[in-house]
Amino acid sequence: MKELAELRQELDQLDREIVALFEQRMAVSRQVAQYKLTHGLPVLDRSREAQVIESRTAMLADASLSPALRTFFETVMALSRNAQEAYLREVRGDA
Repeated sequence: MKELAELRQELDQLDREIVALFEQRMAVSRQVAQYKLTHGLPVLDRSREAQVIESRTAMLADASLSPALRTFFETVMALSRNAQEAYLREVRGDA
């Protein structure tokens, strides 16, 4: 069995990777907001979000993690929507 310190180091490394991926995802979300602005699309696309959640949970090797992964992606997508809305307010000059 691994020692607690070693396990925590593994978690720290994984967290660094998650942070980097989160930053990348948010940058792409901003690009999505630019596209939506140009094409007059709404920020929220419920059918797309449902599709994302279903496809991501289908990727799991351990189906028992499905509820947690669903919550994770619901949260990530809410943060992405918030960032898109903030970007659009900034571009439009809304305060």
